[in-house]
Amino acid sequence: MSSSEPKDRSTNSSSSPPATSMRDLVPFRSAVRAWFLVSLQTFGGPAGQIAVMQRMLVEEKRWIGQKRFLHALNYCMLLPGPEAQQLAIYVGWLLNGARGGLVAGTLFVIPGVLALLALSAIYVAFGETTAVVALFAGLAPAVLAIVTQAVIRVGRRALAHPALVAVAVAAFLALAVFAIPFPVVVAAAAAIGWALGRFAPHTMRGGDRHDTADGPEPLIPDDALHAEKPSTRRALRVLIIGLLLWAAPLIVVAVLAGTGSVFIEQGMFFSATALVTFGGAYAVLAYVAQRAVEVYGWLAPGEMVRGLALAETTPGPLIMVVQFVAFLGAFRDPGALDPWVAALIGALLTTWVTFVPCFLFIFLGAPYIERLRNNRSLSAALTGITAAVVGVIANLALYFTLHTLFADTSTTTWGPVRLEIPDLTSLRPVAVIITAAALLMIFKIRWSMLRTLGACALLGLAAALTPLPLT
Repeated sequence: MSSSEPKDRSTNSSSSPPATSMRDLVPFRSAVRAWFLVSLQTFGGPAGQIAVMQRMLVEEKRWIGQKRFLHALNYCMLLPGPEAQQLAIYVGWLLNGARGGLVAGTLFVIPGVLALLALSAIYVAFGETTAVVALFAGLAPAVLAIVTQAVIRVGRRALAHPALVAVAVAAFLALAVFAIPFPVVVAAAAAIGWALGRFAPHTMRGGDRHDTADGPEPLIPDDALHAEKPSTRRALRVLIIGLLLWAAPLIVVAVLAGTGSVFIEQGMFFSATALVTFGGAYAVLAYVAQRAVEVYGWLAPGEMVRGLALAETTPGPLIMVVQFVAFLGAFRDPGALDPWVAALIGALLTTWVTFVPCFLFIFLGAPYIERLRNNRSLSAALTGITAAVVGVIANLALYFTLHTLFADTSTTTWGPVRLEIPDLTSLRPVAVIITAAALLMIFKIRWSMLRTLGACALLGLAAALTPLPLT
């Protein structure tokens, strides 16, 4: 993943940051410090994380221009995986080459990894105590309200034409009613977006979810940013190194624990998931939950909501919730290992196979994408995927609603139709009350996500003092 840098490394402006080496457009220590500060502020999902980088890198430090920032983001949106982390890798690569991308992407996830490991351990150790049950009784409805807000926000940005609304509705029905596999829905959405862009380009207008304003003038001009000439030799080198790093822990675990261990199940499943997580964590969680609960039995339906509640309260990408899933699954099926050791291995292995592909996608594709600015076909495919993501997140909201507000559900099948029906007698009154309060906080009072989560957690604890059942 070595790189060659452009000859023009600076501008004539005295305010331009000096290059400390042939690889650095900003001093590497300054870049590391900036990415560390970014990592401590990555709450609120991808929108909040992108906003933090926008403010710090584009507006305050002015290391990169607005258009170049959005160009990098548009590529990241086309990729599977957490777009905010991939954007950090891309911008780090533009500023400091491969090591800049490695540092930016790694620092982006470390705080969340450590925080969620601790919270997962607390949940396993004390999850059955009244205080913890009450806490999650408050957090789960808050997550439901937050996901509902995500549907509305993404919908407002993405569904600028009736054709895109139709894509969103079709994606929702495909998942919620016909149980069509998630990767098929994403691929179909990309193809439909491309076709609309080619044969009905008027449907694409207004579909861009990001502002295209120029923003402040950057201190580093575009032609000085890191660039590499695409080549087959370089692509093969990056691909081989990336795949070896991705697979190495799986190979070690297979040798030491056997191919039938829970670690191999988790490693293979989340490796595959890393390739289809288009649209962010919200879009793929229904798929992960369905497989983790119904196929592998790693956790119960309600626990998936609890895991997302924990991920919402920690920095880093929301897809980090898969670490919680793996922690619980490995703890409950440790094989010959101590359950706590197994849980740690499962969580760290899952984190590795989830996030290593992000580096591979950026280092492999960025040199080509730098030559494809303003490509209409890419933009159209992106618009189709983004429209489908609205339906995908709506399906997730439905899944969380069923398992948050009702204790029991059943699955009914009629031919290709597959519906999950709630048992109305199992309605949870505490969950209904706190969900209504959370919706009020977010949509009426307009509280922040963290403030809403905190208030709902307190409501859950207060509910433990009443005769109403928490579960």
